[in-house]
Formats: sequence, structure tokens, C-alpha cells
Amino acid sequence: MKPTLYTFRRCPYAMRARLALTYTGINVEYREVELKNKPQAMLEISPKGTVPVLQLDNGQIIDESLDIMLWALNQHDSEGWLIHQTQALALIDKNDTTFKVWLDKYKYADRFPEHSQTYYREQGENFLQKLESHLDKHAFLLDTRPSLTDYAIFPFVRQFAFVDKAWFDQSPYPKLQTWLDHHLESRAFEETMIKRPIWVSQ
Repeated sequence: MKPTLYTFRRCPYAMRARLALTYTGINVEYREVELKNKPQAMLEISPKGTVPVLQLDNGQIIDESLDIMLWALNQHDSEGWLIHQTQALALIDKNDTTFKVWLDKYKYADRFPEHSQTYYREQGENFLQKLESHLDKHAFLLDTRPSLTDYAIFPFVRQFAFVDKAWFDQSPYPKLQTWLDHHLESRAFEETMIKRPIWVSQ
């Protein structure tokens, strides 16, 4: 048996888990799911019903995306993704707790009529400004080479950028734009975004 990953191609949480698994070369069975029709096999091992969910060959379940990344990197980390781990986890936490809230409201502004879409974008920009300041120092968020931080945060910046790509492309974040383009054009992202058929239980 090999580990099984329940995933959804466009979900940023699932995307970052796949990026880590691809990087480490761990042989995984990918099971693409429909979020509107989640397979019972996934719900039985992770009742919260969100992706990604990784079931290891020993039966252990890991159903938080960052935990999946860390598990994979602790198996194999040939390029040192785990450098600056304390700083990395702090920045990822800001992404997952604060930025993600504004990202969702910006992307689905019609569901949150309390404020305008522009307002939600401006709140999200506080995090973009922080990332831009990190990129003033070197090409990647915490070092001269990409690491856990970059790959954990990239899928969310990607989603934010594509809400209004024309706005993002002329926004005052040139280093972040270059950083995003690097990831979008990378082989790792291409491999991560391979389209797979919806998994159906036999």
C-alpha cells in the first residue's frame, strides 16, 4: 500500500500539500474529489469533510494541509525547504488566519455585502505589503531560494491575484508579481496541477 491523498485541484490548501508531496517524490495515490459530492471513504476517515486528507500506509490520517507538508518534508527535504522554520510558521499562520479571511471576502464579495469588494481587497493588501517587504531582501520570502514558506503561501496569493488579474498586474507590488510568475511558470506547479479524473470508489 502507499499513502492516499484526497484532493481537489483548485483548492489552495490541497495545492500546497501536493506541491510538498511532488517535491519530496513520495509515491502517493491521488484521489480527486468533487466537493459537492464528497466520497464516503474520505468522510469516514475525516468527518470534517475538507481537503486535503492524507491516509498513510499505516492507517494514520493527516487532514491539515500544513501538517501534510511538514510530514512530507520530514521524510525527505533535499533542497532545505525547512530553513528558518520558526519564521516560516509565523508567516504561514498570518496567511492562514488573517489573509485567508480577507481573500475569501474579496473573492466572494457578493456574499459579504457589509463592505465593498475594494474594501476587502485593501484589507488583504496589508499582507501583500508584508510579502513585498520580505521580497525586498531576496528573491524568495525568507531566503535566496524557495522554501516551505513560499510554497505554503503561493497558492493563496495566486487565488487573490486572479480575482482581478488586471488590477494585480498594475498593483504596487512588483517583486510579488515576479515571485508569483516564478511559481506559476515552474515545473513543480505544472506537475501539481495535472488534471485527474474524479475518483470513484470501486
